[in-house]
Amino acid sequence: MFTVFKREISSFLSSLIAYIVIVVFLLVTGLFMWVFPDYSLLDFGYASLDQLFIIGPWVFMFLIPAITMRFFSEEKRTGTIELLFTKPVTDTQIILGKFFAGFALVVFAVLPTLLYAVTLWFLADPVGNIDTGGIIGSYIGLLLLGAVFVSIGLFASALTDNQIVAFILGLFLCFFFYSAFDSIKLFNLPVKVQLVLEQLGISAHFYAMSKGVLDSRDLVYFGSVIALFVALTKTVLESRKW
Repeated sequence: MFTVFKREISSFLSSLIAYIVIVVFLLVTGLFMWVFPDYSLLDFGYASLDQLFIIGPWVFMFLIPAITMRFFSEEKRTGTIELLFTKPVTDTQIILGKFFAGFALVVFAVLPTLLYAVTLWFLADPVGNIDTGGIIGSYIGLLLLGAVFVSIGLFASALTDNQIVAFILGLFLCFFFYSAFDSIKLFNLPVKVQLVLEQLGISAHFYAMSKGVLDSRDLVYFGSVIALFVALTKTVLESRKW
């Protein structure tokens, strides 16, 4: 697994992919945090990083499928996937190696935004008067959401040898699991049914963690969705043997 992880990280660093993803994420979130009038923290009048955690998932929704679309699609297109499967590693190790490489890039993109939290700390009146628990919970939620998107992107990439198709499919699935379940409020369903369906979506658990409370149910949810898509990816890859 570690060999696959190093291979993917080296591939990221030897191309512009990693740098473009990190720069775009920081640029977009930075503009919303400090520049755009309706969102700027400087005009908001309240010491909060809510803007980052509202726009962050939507930026990841586009960037992460762009990262993961090549994981298996390119291997299939170039024929190197057969060579990869001849190596002394299992399908699960290959999948996890690629998953953790994608997640590492997510972490690298999020880390510089800690400067926003430090800046907010000093801008607060009095200094340090910020919701530290909420910020920590939101960061953990954003990383877990990124991990879910990586697992979804892996699954989409395993389904096709066309990177564009993998990107579109990954984008659709990320959007569906993040926001589609919120749309159930538009339907006249019983309240209990609505609550159950809302819990199937990512956003409900992400916003719950942003309150600073790390509920085991939210952690189990994220872990379960990641495990589900890793298992689905393994099933798709194993189908080549059928």
